[in-house]
Formats: sequence, structure tokens, C-alpha cells
Amino acid sequence: MARTDDGNVFKDLSGIQASSFGNPYDGLLEACANDPKQIQLRYQTHRETRNEQQKAKLLSAEFPGFMIDPILEKLINPAQNPGYVDPRNCLVFWARPPKRIRALVDSLQKRLLEVAPSLWLMPPDCLHMTALEITHSKKEAEIEQLVKVMEGKIPEITDFTCHHHARLVKPMLSYDAAAIALSFVPAAGEGSPGEGSPHIDTFTYHHLRRDLYDLCSKTGVEIASRYTVPSSHLTIARFVTQKDIAKPSAGALDNVPDPEKICKLVEVLDDINRDLRTELWSEESSKDCGTSDGIWTVGDEKGLECRKGTLWYGGGQRLHLGRGYTLP
Repeated sequence: MARTDDGNVFKDLSGIQASSFGNPYDGLLEACANDPKQIQLRYQTHRETRNEQQKAKLLSAEFPGFMIDPILEKLINPAQNPGYVDPRNCLVFWARPPKRIRALVDSLQKRLLEVAPSLWLMPPDCLHMTALEITHSKKEAEIEQLVKVMEGKIPEITDFTCHHHARLVKPMLSYDAAAIALSFVPAAGEGSPGEGSPHIDTFTYHHLRRDLYDLCSKTGVEIASRYTVPSSHLTIARFVTQKDIAKPSAGALDNVPDPEKICKLVEVLDDINRDLRTELWSEESSKDCGTSDGIWTVGDEKGLECRKGTLWYGGGQRLHLGRGYTLP
């Protein structure tokens, strides 16, 4: 859900300044003394603060309407834009959600369609979480040069999660005026034999991001990621029209936001998050440390996937899929 091209910048709201570190992920780890509970708190602070800010913007009397992605709008309307191709080529390492997380996403998308039937939904096979972005918005030839530099190490990097298990917990919807994502926080002992004991989560998702950064840097490529904020999310829907929140008027006023419709949308988002907290955040719901519906161990079923091309909306070309594993 990072925003740069459309002006909605995804800032770090956790209180950490990472720019002074060679590896931008070291800043948070140092500030938290590698404590899983503190790391989780930073991720939680970031997403809660951001949701509060975005909710206030949506409910503001000055809210101008959704931020429609002009490139996605062209891609989903080929009749009006024949032959249009997304010009932005990227190189990334994705984490693919296991079946139970995809099932959770499917149930959430269905609930969202009830209040916003015109949403563009991320297809199940395209769902992903960006573990590390090498670069973005480049020409195809530029990406190919980077691939040549690091291709010999790509299998090793995509297999990294086979032996380095980072767990994610406490799913909730994160949103803004452009998109809706399902976000998680790094685990800190949830579902462990001694509930609340973080010892099984010494290696967190933030440690995984740090190590991937180091592994890729050592190949000789320069990492030009858009963001390194404390967020672990997968985009599940995007707003591609104003009609779900527009006032029932005619002519030039068709896209004027209706405060009542916006309030209803926000109410549904809040209701979903309340249900997720009740059903998937409790000690009982996380009693199985790996396979509960609200827990995602990165690398479960599939290893990391290195991908290139026009992959902003889940497309692109697979370079290599790492070895996954099956949780007991």
C-alpha cells in the first residue's frame, strides 16, 4: 500500500528514524534491543496510527473522493485504452500467503463487496507481501541488468525462509483512500507453549527483512526500495471508481462524495477489524503456534518468490520460487 506516485506517501509512524543506518532495518531492531514484543509494538503503533489518520481523512468534510490509480484504471478498461502496457518494471522478493490466509482474504473481500461492490479485488493467485523490493518503476532493460548481477544468488535467497521461520500474527485491515490491505505484526510468543513467551519468535519478520537486505546487497546490486517502514501487509482491494461513495445526483456532480456512504464504508472496515481482533487475536485462537487461521509463518507451503516485470498488481514474471515447508 505504499504511495509515492500518487502523492500519498507511506511514512514510518512507529517513531523510528532508519535513514542513519547502512541497513535501514537495523534502526528498529537496535531501538527495540531485538525484543520481539517491542518490535511487535512498533509495527502495531505504525498501523494503528496510520489507520487513525486515514479514517480522519475519509470522514473529513473536505474529503475529495478516492485516489484512483490511473494506471490500474487503464488496465481494467482495455476497450478505452487498447494496447496500454504498464511502463513500470520492478524487481522484488515476495512472500506468498498459505491457503488458510488466502481463505481469510476471500472472506474479507466478500464482506467488502457488500459495501463497495465496485472494488477491484486482488486475485487469489496474485496475493503477495513484498518482503524486499530491489527497485521499481524502471525500464525492462534496467531490470535485466540487475537480474544478471544477482541471478546466481537468487535461489539461495528464495530458500532463506526454509530454515528461517518468521511468524506473523494479529491480522487487521489497513486502509487509505486508494486501497485496502490485510496487515499483520511480527509474532511475540503468541501460540507458544508458554503463552506470551517470545522465545520462539527471536527471529522476527523484521529480522527477515534485514537479512534479505544484506543478502541482496552482497550480490552487488543497489537496493532502491520505496519504503522500509514497519509494515507487513498484502493489498487485497483497490478503489477504481467513485460511484460506490458518490451522491445520487446527475451530470457534473456524479463524483461528489456522499458522507453517509463514506461513513458506512468506514463502519464496515471497523466492524471487520473488531471481528478479526475477537476471532483471531485471542489466546484460544492462536493456540496452535503455526497453523491457526490468524498466524502466517513466512515460507509455509512456498518459499520466497523472486519476480520481475510489471508486477504492481500481482503480475510480472517469476524468476525463481524458493523451497517451502509444511508446518507440523
